[in-house]
Amino acid sequence: MNLDSIKLPLEWKELLREELESTYFDEIRNAYYAELKRGKILYPPPRLLFHAFNTTLPQDTRVVILGQDPYHGSVAVRDGECVVQIPQAMGLSFSVPSPLPPPPSLKNIYKELARTTDFIPPTHGDLSAWARRGVLLLNSILSVEANIPASHKHFGWQHFSDAVIAKLSMSYDGIVFMLWGNYAKQKIALIDSTKHCIITAPHPSPLAKGFVGSDCFLKANAYLKARGKSMDWSL
Repeated sequence: MNLDSIKLPLEWKELLREELESTYFDEIRNAYYAELKRGKILYPPPRLLFHAFNTTLPQDTRVVILGQDPYHGSVAVRDGECVVQIPQAMGLSFSVPSPLPPPPSLKNIYKELARTTDFIPPTHGDLSAWARRGVLLLNSILSVEANIPASHKHFGWQHFSDAVIAKLSMSYDGIVFMLWGNYAKQKIALIDSTKHCIITAPHPSPLAKGFVGSDCFLKANAYLKARGKSMDWSL
């Protein structure tokens, strides 16, 4: 595949060149575009497929928060006399575009932040400000068909996102990797724990227990501070 056709910053293209030129990535691309040609509605919208990478460059990454699958639904919002459907998925894990309210998992993320810092939870669920400050909001699977959760898990996106984690681990130092839930914890083997901070916790979903009270943000802030860095979590 011609790398110029992939809408990624040069820094990510260089870091992930081997993946982007691989046969398996061609297969992902072909599967994705085949769905679009069939008229399927895919989330996030195609222009936001690589939004996490376009917002957070590899050399700027301080924290990685790993999600599993993009949101597969949309929310009806009144715009004047019209009602429009806004997709929840925006290419950033756990984030939904403003003015959509935070989904249940994100509410618990806000709750844990507010419990251990001076964070004031907003009424929206847009985490773009975090991404601009160096939080790579990475989903393991980058796309999904509308209203069908995990529908693209067979595309091979996990191989790509695993490579992203491994390349960041290999190429940089001092990144905080937030691994929430059993699925995310499987990625521990991809990370060099002698160079980075790995923080595990239960998944923030209300269906799980223990995320609120895990001190995951407290631990992240302490690690960054010890390295002369900080993270502004305000939204």
